[in-house]
Order: sequence, then C-alpha cells, then structure tokens
Amino acid sequence: DPPPVQLIVQFLEQASKPSVNEQNQVQPPPDNKRNRILKLLALKVAAHLKWDLDVLEKSLSVPVLNMLLNELLCISKVPPGTKHVDVDLSSLPPTTAMAILLYNRWAIRTIVQSSFPVKQVKPGPPQLNVMNHIQQEKELTENILKVLKEQAADSILVLEGALKLNKDLYVHTIRTLDLLAMEPGMVNGETESSTAGLKISAEEIQCQVCYDLGAIYFQQGSTNAAVHEKAKEKFFKTKELIAKNGSSSLHFTIDEERLAGYCQACEVLTSSSDDASQQATPYSKIHSCMKSGKYQDLVKIFLEDNLTLSLPEQFRQSVLRELFQKAQQGNDALDEVCFKVCVCNTICDVLQGRIIDIQFCQLFLKPSKEKIDFLLEVCSGSINLENASEELKRRMAAFLKNLCLGMEDLQFVFMISSHELFIKLLEDDERKLLIDQMRKRSPRINLCTKPVTTFYDIPASASVNIGQLEHQLILSVDPWRIRQILIELHGMTSERQFWTISNKWEVPNVYGNVILGIKDSLTRDLVYILMAKGLHCCAIKDFVHAKQLFAACLELVTEFSPKLRQVMLNEMLLLDIYTHEAGAGASGERPPSDLISRVRGYLEMRVPDIPLRQVIAEECVAFLLNWCENEYLTMQVPLPLVQTNPYVKLGQLLAATCKELPGPKESRRTAKDLWEVVVQICSVSNQHKRGNDGRVSLIKHRESTLGIMYSSWEYFFFSPLQEPLVLTTILSLFVKLHNVREDIVNDIAAEHISIWPSSIPNLQSVDFEAVAITVKELVSYALTINANNHFWLIIQADIYFATNQYSAALHYYLQAGAVCSDFFNKMVPPDVYTDQVIKRMIKCCSLLNCHTQVAILCQFLREVDYKTAFKALQEQNSHDAMDSYYEYIWDVTILEYLTYLHHKRGETDKRQIAIKAIGQTELNASNPEEVLQLAAQRRKKKFLQAMAKLYF
Repeated sequence: DPPPVQLIVQFLEQASKPSVNEQNQVQPPPDNKRNRILKLLALKVAAHLKWDLDVLEKSLSVPVLNMLLNELLCISKVPPGTKHVDVDLSSLPPTTAMAILLYNRWAIRTIVQSSFPVKQVKPGPPQLNVMNHIQQEKELTENILKVLKEQAADSILVLEGALKLNKDLYVHTIRTLDLLAMEPGMVNGETESSTAGLKISAEEIQCQVCYDLGAIYFQQGSTNAAVHEKAKEKFFKTKELIAKNGSSSLHFTIDEERLAGYCQACEVLTSSSDDASQQATPYSKIHSCMKSGKYQDLVKIFLEDNLTLSLPEQFRQSVLRELFQKAQQGNDALDEVCFKVCVCNTICDVLQGRIIDIQFCQLFLKPSKEKIDFLLEVCSGSINLENASEELKRRMAAFLKNLCLGMEDLQFVFMISSHELFIKLLEDDERKLLIDQMRKRSPRINLCTKPVTTFYDIPASASVNIGQLEHQLILSVDPWRIRQILIELHGMTSERQFWTISNKWEVPNVYGNVILGIKDSLTRDLVYILMAKGLHCCAIKDFVHAKQLFAACLELVTEFSPKLRQVMLNEMLLLDIYTHEAGAGASGERPPSDLISRVRGYLEMRVPDIPLRQVIAEECVAFLLNWCENEYLTMQVPLPLVQTNPYVKLGQLLAATCKELPGPKESRRTAKDLWEVVVQICSVSNQHKRGNDGRVSLIKHRESTLGIMYSSWEYFFFSPLQEPLVLTTILSLFVKLHNVREDIVNDIAAEHISIWPSSIPNLQSVDFEAVAITVKELVSYALTINANNHFWLIIQADIYFATNQYSAALHYYLQAGAVCSDFFNKMVPPDVYTDQVIKRMIKCCSLLNCHTQVAILCQFLREVDYKTAFKALQEQNSHDAMDSYYEYIWDVTILEYLTYLHHKRGETDKRQIAIKAIGQTELNASNPEEVLQLAAQRRKKKFLQAMAKLYF
C-alpha cells in the first residue's frame, strides 16, 4: 500500500488531468463529481496527517502542495482572487482563518527553503518521458516561487496579523470535510461554528508563526542587516513559548537544534549587550564583554578556554591587540587586563607547543606577588593532571622550571617551586637539581644542612625563612630531615599547625583522631607527617622510603603511645605484604614463614581500642588465599575469628570451595554457603554505604546475618586476589549469578559453573545490573593477572557477544583458541571451542556480513550445519574475502553447492576456484579417515590464522 502522502499525489494528479474534446482539443480538467471527490480525498489524507507542513513538505513537490493548499482555501470558502492581506482574520470562521494561515506559512517556508543550496541528484540512464516530466515540474516550481516571492510582503503581513489574534483556531478534519461535501441545507452551519475541526491553541499558532517569520526575516537579513533584529525577536519569542508550553504539539514540531542555531547566529549578528540574551558561545561572550567593558568576565572566558582550546590563536591575539590599543589611549585600568589575557594566551601557547610571545616576557620583567599568584592560578586551571597527556605535563613543567631559572628574587622562585602544581609535575631529582642551581646563584641561603643523629638537640637556623622551610618539608622524604625542619619551624613560631600545610598529606580518619589528640604540637606534627608521607610512598610503590618513614614513626610513638605503636606495626605488616607481592612474590617465590605468621597474628589479634584499617584485613585474607594457605583458613583458623571478622569468613568459604574443586556433588556444601553469602552481598536496599576508607560500593546494600562488610567487597575481589584458582572460582560464581536472571538471552560460559545452585529464592532482590558490571570488571582484572587464560578469554568474548559487540567478541574467541594451540599450530581443545562457542562465532560473522566465514565455521561443528552454510553462501553482499577463502573449505558438499551456485549466477571465475578446491586429491572421499582429518585440520589451522590476523 502507498504511504498516505503518496495518495495525495495520486488523487490530485487524477483530478488535474486535462480532458480532450471531440475535436481532439485539450481542455482544462472538468469540474465534475469524480474530480471533486478526488480532490476531497486528497484533502482528507492531509487532514489525517493533521496538516503537518513538515511531513507534507518532505514528501510533496511545490506544485502538488500548492494545488492542495489552494483546494483547502477553496473548500474553506476563501473567495478566489482575494488578497489575504485585505481580509480581517478575526472576522472569519476559525477554519477559514486557519486555511489562510496554513497557505501563507507554507509560502514563506517555501521561499526560505528555496534559498538553501540543494545537492544535485546524480541522474540515471536518460529516459525521454521522465526528463520531460522533470523539466515541466522544474518550470512549474520556478513559476510558483516567482509568484510567492512577489507576494512575500503580503504573506508576512498576514502572519504578523495572526500574532495579534490571540484566540484558538480550528483546522479541517475528515469529519468537517465530509460535512462540507454535503448539500448546503444539511450542514446547518456546523462547519462554521467555533468548535468544528481540530483545535489549534493560540500558543501553538503563535509559536509556529513566530518561528516561520523569524526564518524569513533571517533570510532577508542577508541584504538588510536591520531585519536581523526582527528575526532575533521572533526566534527568542519562539524559545519562550516552547519553554512555557513544551515542544510537543498535535499540529507541529519545531527543530529545536535549528532554532538554537538561528538564535546563536542572531545573537552574534545583532551584537547585543543584553546579559539576559547572551548566547553561551565564547565568541559572542567575548564580543559582548569587549563592547560592555566587562573585562573580568573576558579574562574568565579566556581561562576557561585554556582547557578546551576552542578559540583560534589568531582570534586570541586580535583581542589582546585591541586591549593594548585601548590601554595606550589612556585607559590605565586595562593594564592589568592586558597582563591577564596575555598570561592566558601564553599558557595556551605553552600547552600547544608554540613559542612564548615577546609581550609576556616584557610584562614579566618586573614580577610581583599578584602576578605570580595569577600566573599559577592560570597554570593550575589550564591542565587537568588526571587526564592530561605526558606531553602536556612535560611542556608545563619545562615552562615553570625555566620561569624559576629566569627570576632573580628567590621569594618569587619559592612561590612557584612550592606550588602544588610544580611539585606534581617535577620529579624529586629535578626539584633538587633546581634548588641546587638556586643555591649556587645565591650563596647567602643554605638549603642543605648536615643531618643530625639526635632529635631534640638540633638548633634552629634563623637564616632560613618559614616559607622556604615549609617548601623543604613538603619535598623531603628523609625522616631525620623532616624532624630537623619541624624543630626549626617550631623554634620560629608556636602558632602554626604544620601538618596542615599540604592538602596532599592524608591520614585515615581512624588514625587521625588518635594522632591529633597528642598534646605536644611538635610531636603531633611529626607523627602525622611521617605517617602521611609513609602512606603516600606506599601508594606510589616507593616501598624503601615508606619503610624508613614508618620505622622512624614507630620509634617515636613507642615512647609514649602503645595504641599508636600497634597501629604502626599493622601498617608495617601491610607494607611488607605489598613489598613481597611487588618483588619476590611477582616471580612466584613463596613469602617467608615469618610474614605468614605475622599475617595470622594480625587476624587473630584481640587488642581492645586499637584503630584498624579495613584494607589491612582484606589484604591479609587475600594474602593467605594467594599463597594457598587453605589448610589454615579451612581447618586452623579460630572459630571466634570466623564469627567476628567477615573477611576471614569470606576467605574461609573461598578456600574451602577451591579446595574441593573439582569434587563430587556431595562435597559442594561450602560452594552453596559461598553462593548464599555473595547473593546477600548483591541484594538490593535503598542506599549505598560508605566505609571508613571512603569507598562506595557498586552494589546497593542490605544487612546480612553473615556479617559481610559490603563497603569495599569489590576492592577485595578486584585488587588483592591473584591466585588463578581463586579468581576462577569467583568468576564462575558471578557468571552463574549473572545467568540466573530470567530475562537473560545469551548465557556466559565459565569453568566450574556447575558447582553453584541454579536458582535463587528471591530473584527480585538481586541487583543484576551491578552483577553484570562486576562480571565485566572481574574478567578485565583477571586478564591483567594472566592474559593467556583461555577460559577467562572465552568469558570476555561471551560478554562482548551478549552486548552486541561482535568484532570484539571474535577477537577474544580467536585469542582464546590461539593461546591454547600455539597460534593454531596445534588443535584447539574441544572444551575451548565447544559447539556453543563456534555457533556464537558464526553469528558474529553473520552479523558482520562476513558470510563466507560463516560457511567455513559451519564445518567446525560436530555436525556440519549445511542449512546455515548454504543460506550464508547465497548472500551476495559479503564483506569478507569471499572466493579467496574457498581453499579453507574441506567439506565437499559445501564446495559442490558453491560450484552449483556460481554456475547458476554465471560467475565463471568463482566457479573455477570452487572446482579447483574440490579437485584436490586429499579431499577425495575414498581416502582413509586419517587423511581426511589431516586435510581438515590443515585448513582449520590456516583459516583460523587468517582470521586472527584480521581481528587481532
């Protein structure tokens, strides 16, 4: 069936066909009942489409739509030949007024549309009758456009008058058109009443008319710039009405993206300084700021653009030149603005690797504290260190370093070198080298003091000011040097809390409350800073300095606080675990028995009132699991410890489950217990919980009778665990939990998946969205531990398959086969390339339109899937190498079908390739089974290697 709009074309073409009289003379179409019915049907179709001009204009040509709207005017009793501008719309029936509005709206929309460039359609083979029809339609369109343009001023006046109506109108529906077609005596005036037809509210009419008027005014603005103000007024009125009434309407839709573009263009063209109407683009904002004199806002725009780098260099320089010109004309207040804009431009140049402008060097000949502060503010605001590339960081570091080397006043050098950004960008060695260079230039200041071996007998040096000492305190990781600096600082002032001078010194809250309770301010500062620096070194894997800092802190607190002494022993245990895992443990060397004993001792510790960090318990349990201390976790761990420490409980269940793998069904009680614990972990409640360490869980939480701590269980699963069997167990558990949901379409395969229960009593309570995220994160983490585990690679492939990422899925399916077959030089084990995996590879290839690959993979199944193979080979729009893959086919039936197919299509060359493949002696059906299997295996190998090169 033709679409509704095409019916309009058919009806009107039939109704407008000229007639031929007895003398073979062409006559206009007769006004008979048949033609009136056809025209009425065309109007009814348009009424069915609610007279939506967007729909009608897209599908109907200008001549057809002109004919349709003229018929609407006629049936709406608009006298032919009457100028619409002379008609008082308020005195007309609602449907008649609406017909006039529709016609005039279409008129100016057509004028606007004709001004846009049109892409020429590439002509097909020349056909005389078609070309004549196109030429006739083109000439007719041009004639109609000529008339519409002549009447454009009248149409604009009609629409401007419509904005003053402020009343609802009605447009003809199928029912009102039927009533109009009746005899006049049967209508009883219903079609002229105020409620006949589809109601169009006054707000809808105003919104659409404003938009159309704005478009015609904008088009006229190309020859009359003043008209842009009118366009702007109409477009912003349209925005207000959309914001007030919403963008949805029964009668029309407005392209809000195009409207936004019109508003932006009008804003720039009209150069408005009205704050309320400023468009959110840098160009219009800068233009407005320059015009209104709001220079601080101008600086802010440049600073924000340093992150996005959207303004061209030439534009930035032109704004700066204009500011310099205004400053030279006697406006002294602009000197500061010129400097700030110049700094923004300079940092932009630095980040983009351009040469620094001479203006910056001239303005920085006499630096001041205010200038340095602003420069550092711009530098910090122009680079996001978390996301910035190494190249950007290197450029910024070189700029700051050279700036320091070029300054004479060491106070300003210190302001830069002690800034947070400078410390992050330059390595310790670079900073030390810079300080040495500064010291050589200024021998009056001694930045290096010989370390001492006593704590309280270090004399304070008054020759070094507080700021420089604080800078050294931030940079130093030598515990003795830190002590010396703090003693000197406390000798200069007793009012400062020096543990607060760097916001990067972070100590967990559970420790901070105890440390800040130390009465002596010097001891408090020292303990806090030593611990904070030690934790930071631990986080960046600088274990040597971390051990020195922790040892110094332990020595200090042992003298006065047993509680802090135990805290430091716990932190040193965690440090030793990290050190072993990063060093000897990475190469497979077992940890010393002393370390294992200390880990057990920590878990069994029962000292009251000792502040404990959750991460230490997590790491200790993970440590025992990683080094297969399953005997201790399952048999020797004290029962009270299991009941009170949730991580020990979780570790015990994991160890017991791993210990029983693979085992009979009767020995899977621990697997069921572990399953129940994880199901409770993944159960939903109303809020997220935050642990003492500040981590928030992916899974929403509920209270558990087993006492599992939810706030960081993801960290426990994702970060410390490295033992392959433990990771495989956790992965298979979460995969099974993922597959349990009722609406799952594509299951994910995993090793040992059969040990877990196959159902959950309360399915609705499980947060399956978070389970899916967990599976993805777990397999990604597992592959960082061992990228060649084929079972983990199959899981990753299944995840991509389930999320419709077929190219990525093929990559991992092929990688799984490659790692367990020496890049397919050996046979891929059947438990890796199961029928399910092969079928998924087939589906991936099919959805990627690689149909020849589909046919070849159908041979890999235990029973060749001829139906799928034949259907794939019938596809002619294949994105793979097609006939060049025929050498990888060993199934004679498929090759014979290919020969038949190419013969049927008349593809002689491809048929010959298929015949050549069939003719190979090793594929002869009379050959021994071993020869046939060897031929198949050789082709499998070559095909999979070719696929791997394609997708790797």
